[in-house]
Amino acid sequence: MENTGTKAGTIGGTFLTVAANIHNEDILKTIVLAAIGAIVSFSVSLLMKLLIIKLRKNLGK
Repeated sequence: MENTGTKAGTIGGTFLTVAANIHNEDILKTIVLAAIGAIVSFSVSLLMKLLIIKLRKNLGK
């Protein structure tokens, strides 16, 4: 038989401990890094798309 109260207490305690130790600077840093990562990923995707289009045009001639 599983003791869900113990599992819930353990998970809740772990979450609260982690949440109490995260500083605002860490949250801000994470948001900034996520935004930079998204911008870089989008830019590389566009660049790759343009390169593929160029290659297809050159190979089709």
